[in-house]
Amino acid sequence: MSHLILIRHGQSEWNLEKRFTGWVDVDLAANGKLEACKSGELLKEKNIKIDHSFSSLQIRAINTLKLVHNTMRIKETFTKAWQLNERHYGALTGLNKDEMKKTLGEDKVLEFRRSWDIRPEPLNKNNPYHPINIEIYKNIPKDKIPDTESLKDTYKRVIPYFEKNILDKLNKNVIIAAHGNSVRALCKYLFNIDNK
Repeated sequence: MSHLILIRHGQSEWNLEKRFTGWVDVDLAANGKLEACKSGELLKEKNIKIDHSFSSLQIRAINTLKLVHNTMRIKETFTKAWQLNERHYGALTGLNKDEMKKTLGEDKVLEFRRSWDIRPEPLNKNNPYHPINIEIYKNIPKDKIPDTESLKDTYKRVIPYFEKNILDKLNKNVIIAAHGNSVRALCKYLFNIDNK
């Protein structure tokens, strides 16, 4: 039997600060590194050999997968794909979630975080947190870089990548280290979850 293993990255520095992170390239917090190693230990206990590994282009997912690999003594390299990145949180990027609940109300923040097709306001392209101003995204075509995204938008980039590059490998064991919303998009597809 083959396995598809989906791992949401360990706690990041901005998760710790309760900030909307999105496409900002923030590394793992100390606890996040421990969480990644624990994931590797759990897989090692299950005696699952990893045949193919994928991560987003973001350092928190990359380092999560590296720590899982190190824990499992896996030497192979892995594929990094921007299409597996976290959802872009638009103008909410960098802001504190608790402060936004006070400003916008809990219901509005929940709607932005958990709805299917509602996007936050776009992030200004002059903002240093906009992906066009972040070095790791310099090789992505500008027309592919979002200013904001809904879960639906995230789904529209994650699933075509999955179908083209990962689906045909599922006769073996595949691990994907990604993000809350890119994993949600994959789960929606895999388990045929409705839009609500």
